[in-house]
Amino acid sequence: MKKFLLFLAFLTLTFANYKFAPNEECKSCHPLIFEEFQSSMHANSTIFKDPIHKAVWDIHPAKKRESYDCAKCHTPAADNLKELITPKNGILPDKNSKTQNEAISCAYCHRIKEIKEGLKTNINIISKEPKKYFGTLKDHIKSPYHEIDTSNQNFLKGNVCMGCHSHKRNRFGLNVCSTNENREIENANCVSCHMPKVKGSVSTLRETKTHTFHGFAGAHAHHDKLSKYVDIEFLPKLRGFEIAVNSKVPHDLLLHPLRVAFLKVSVIRNGKKVFEKKEIFVRVIGAEGKPTPPWLAKEVVKDTMIKENEKRVLKYSFELQKDDKIVAILGYKLVKPPMVKKLKLENVEIANKPFILKKETFKY
Repeated sequence: MKKFLLFLAFLTLTFANYKFAPNEECKSCHPLIFEEFQSSMHANSTIFKDPIHKAVWDIHPAKKRESYDCAKCHTPAADNLKELITPKNGILPDKNSKTQNEAISCAYCHRIKEIKEGLKTNINIISKEPKKYFGTLKDHIKSPYHEIDTSNQNFLKGNVCMGCHSHKRNRFGLNVCSTNENREIENANCVSCHMPKVKGSVSTLRETKTHTFHGFAGAHAHHDKLSKYVDIEFLPKLRGFEIAVNSKVPHDLLLHPLRVAFLKVSVIRNGKKVFEKKEIFVRVIGAEGKPTPPWLAKEVVKDTMIKENEKRVLKYSFELQKDDKIVAILGYKLVKPPMVKKLKLENVEIANKPFILKKETFKY
């Protein structure tokens, strides 16, 4: 009983129910940013908008105990966040809830005061001042709608994302999904790659040539902005050839255990395909050597994923001829084919669609 009361006290202090300004309120002054945000996974992270997340939630044991644990990061702007993550109270995700549909809202992210580091996962500490927003643009005008604070080091160092995206350990201590396994928040800078500077004004109140991209480039959307961080090289040999995938990414190429990356290499000779091979890159977690859902996993069963700053060289014994064209395509799927059936996602396009990250054609 004592442990339960301590747990409730923890929930009350850490996941208090805050009220956040609705996303629409930001639209009039920040139309470009609002449009980008609407296309992002931050705006579409709920089970009502992300069919893959919903499929996982439908089989998650937390659903049986009526505890939407995912709300901490998937619907943190909900005005009943504390109730959503409290078990056995009959409170479940509600598609008619306006605040739950705000998902990872503009106001939520810009009110992250600090990040509390934890062994299982990190936690965002939210500012209690509803109209005080943290940002990075030092040279700004005074907003008539909210206060702007540019002194927050998590924003200035580009690591404000690490409250949700640092790491996630399950009850067995396995790091299920990790951007920064050693939890070195100070060394993280998510913004430089996932929120690059793009053309267009930050606001209608003050014209600027560029602004920080709020579509949040990632595996789901705007992955084209990340393609420059991976190179594909062709290396001819006396016998056969090599293709090198050179990752300049400071973490694994793909992080979520559902994902799978692939490299498809083809040789075109006189307009006909004479050779093709597909390489698969995955990280499979499970128990006793077999794949399991993340909440049951105790070990990494298989890991061929391209690692941080790795140059992966693939060798092929096929003999090339003059004027052969070598086509190398690096891509990925959001859900591994074996999991598509288990999650009943056969008819969901985004779960089956191959995304192309990089394509290169070389002439021998």
